[in-house]
Order: sequence, then structure tokens, then C-alpha cells
Amino acid sequence: MSRIVLVLLGLAAAAALVALPALGGLATLNLANKIMIAAVFALGFNLLWGQAGLPSFGHAAYYGVGTFATIYMMDAIDRGGSFPTPLLPLVGAGAGFLFGLVAGWFATVRSGVYFAMITVAIAELVSALAQKWEGLFGGEAGIRSIRTNWGPLDFQSTGSVYYLTLAWTLVVLLALYGLQRSPFGLVVRGIRERELRIRFLGYDAHRVKTVVFALSAAVSGLAGGLLAISDESASMVLFGGAGSAFVVLNTVIGGAGVFLGPVIGAALTTSFAYFGSSLSHFWPFYLGVVFVVTVLFAPEGIGGAILARWRRVRDGTGPLIGLGDLAGLAGAVMAMAGLVLLIELTGTVCSEAYRAEIASLKGVWPPVRIFAVPFAPLTPWPWLVGLVALVGGSRLALGAGRPVLPHLFAGRPGPRAEQTRPGESP
Repeated sequence: MSRIVLVLLGLAAAAALVALPALGGLATLNLANKIMIAAVFALGFNLLWGQAGLPSFGHAAYYGVGTFATIYMMDAIDRGGSFPTPLLPLVGAGAGFLFGLVAGWFATVRSGVYFAMITVAIAELVSALAQKWEGLFGGEAGIRSIRTNWGPLDFQSTGSVYYLTLAWTLVVLLALYGLQRSPFGLVVRGIRERELRIRFLGYDAHRVKTVVFALSAAVSGLAGGLLAISDESASMVLFGGAGSAFVVLNTVIGGAGVFLGPVIGAALTTSFAYFGSSLSHFWPFYLGVVFVVTVLFAPEGIGGAILARWRRVRDGTGPLIGLGDLAGLAGAVMAMAGLVLLIELTGTVCSEAYRAEIASLKGVWPPVRIFAVPFAPLTPWPWLVGLVALVGGSRLALGAGRPVLPHLFAGRPGPRAEQTRPGESP
């Protein structure tokens, strides 16, 4: 039964993805392209971290190398060269693989913190090189090129780019899924769990880690190639720390231990950044709060939580959604609303623009508008409402694993108090 449901859900998702250009507008297609590119990048990163247990904090370097390599190939095609446009992402993948092969050979000599530091150093080295070598990387302006058609295929519209990105995303998903279930994937997971035992079995662990590093860099470079086709430009900003940080956020929030976890994380964070940036200047702060909360209370990520709940329902050991879940969701929404109110009030009052407005009104503090609702910052009520919502919602959300509300309404002690034995402190 569960397999049938999964198949139906997969078919419905595939139909929705195919029909999206006919149903959505240009903004929707651009957002979908960004989500799929971020998902491919996160899948490549998770091959190294989630499967091999090697945390790289400088993966933007391979993403950027793939983008620049593809842009240069697009420029060569525009000048009369011959290369199929649908295969352009392979140029990014090849550049990422070669660079990852060299960098991975050095980085995987060490493990743990030392490995992570080497990846950061390599990324900083590439970033510094991109800033200084303007002839190759184009300086602050970057470099640009244009997509060219290939035979009967027209790649000038956003819809055609969407279908090309969708096709490559599916190829990457199938390839990585097959790699995960292959004997090589088993050896890679063995290195993550017990590297010494893999060596005793006769495998060259350094060689295996170098290969998986290069494959991870190749997938990241392929994502960069898709970005080059979509944006028709590349700049040294791609090598910055923000790119490496975002791929970690996507993977952690979605769940590194679940195959589709990075895809879920990429969809959520990219959508959050897309819509949040138009609503508030503080959206990176809220994204950081979501990251911290996920690490603290759902270390397996959203994908891991969904998978655990699916297994409970399948085994008949728990409902799909219980009363405790609804209470926890209500508490989380209330806490987030209180946090947003406090942050928006504080950030607006402390901003230079607001101080200038006070000066223009000769000392009168104008109301702070949050989502079109005016709040008087000099009265205590907005601050008290935000604080009560944040604290009360957090307490309600933290008790979400137990049926809190029935005990509250019935005037009975909560589950934690019921479990406390006489003479024990709660």
C-alpha cells in the first residue's frame, strides 16, 4: 500500500513539473530553475558529507569553476565553435571533476577538522585568485555570454531552460541514487562509519575518498553549468563564502541522512530567500534561526522527520498528525510571530532611515509598519506582545511531543508531571 502511495505521489509530482511552464508565469519558472540548481548543488555536496562523512566548507569553489568553464564554452560556441547546447552542463561537470580530483587528493590526506580547514583554505585561495586575475574571471563585472540554439532546439526562452534544467536534475538524481546503491557506494558509507575496517578489507581509503571528492565536485560543477545557462553570466561572487554556507544550510535543514533531504532543503531555503527578501531586510537572520532550531531539535533535518513519521504510520505505531503535533505547530507559529515582531521593531528603530525620519519630524517617533500594521515603538504593548508570544509559543512548541492541550483544558497535570514518581523532583 505504501509503495502504491509513493508511486502515485511521484507521478503527481512529475506531472506538475512537466506542466509548470503552462501553469506558472516567468517568475515561477525562474524560481523553479533556482530551486533545481540549488538542489543539484546540495546533492553533490551531500555525496561528500552525507555519504562519505567528509564535511567540506568550501564547495562554492567547484560550483564557481563549473560556471566559468561553461560560460567560456558558451562563448566559444557563439564564436563559431561546435558543441551541443544541451550537453553544456557536462563542461561544468568536467571542470569540477578535474579541479576536485587535484584538490581532493590533498584534502583527503587528513580527516575531521583538518579536512574541513583544508577545504576552506582551497576555497579562499580560489576566491583570492578570482579577485586578482581579472583577465580570466572578469573582475567585479564578471564575464557574460549567450545561449545558442542547437538544431531544432530553441534555448532562448525561460521555459526551454526550465526543461533543460529539469532533465539534468533528474539525470543527477538517478545517477546519485544508483551510485548510493552500488558496491562503490557501500564502500563510501563504510569509510564514513569505520574507515579502519575498510582498510583492513584491502581498500585504498585515500583513493576512494579522492574519487568521491572529485565526483562531488563534478556534480557541483554541473550545477554551476546549469546556472551559467540560466543566467548567461558568471562573477567572482560565486566563489564567496555565502555559496558554501548556503549549500550547508540546504543540506542540514533538509536532512543529510535522507537521499532527497538536500532537495527538500534547497526548495525551502531558496523559496524563503526569494519571498523573504521582498518582505523583510532581516530574512537572513530568520533563516539562521531556522538552521539553529533544526540542528537543536531535528538533527536529522526535515527530510529525516518526514521519513520517521512515514515509518511510524506504515508500522501502525503512530498517527500521521496527532494533537501534540498541532499544538507544537501552533506554538512554533506563535513563537516565530513574536520573534518577527521583536526583530522588526528593533531593527527598524535602530536603522539610520528611521533615525533620519525622527529628525525630520522634530523628535516625534513615527509608527513602525510591520506587514502594513502600524506599531507605536514607544509604548510597551508591542514589545510585551512579542515577548509573550515568543516565550509562550516556545514553551508550547517544546512540549509538542506530548498531548499538552487536553491536560491544559482539563486542569490535569501534564504528562511530564504524571511520569514523575512521588519523592522525585520534576
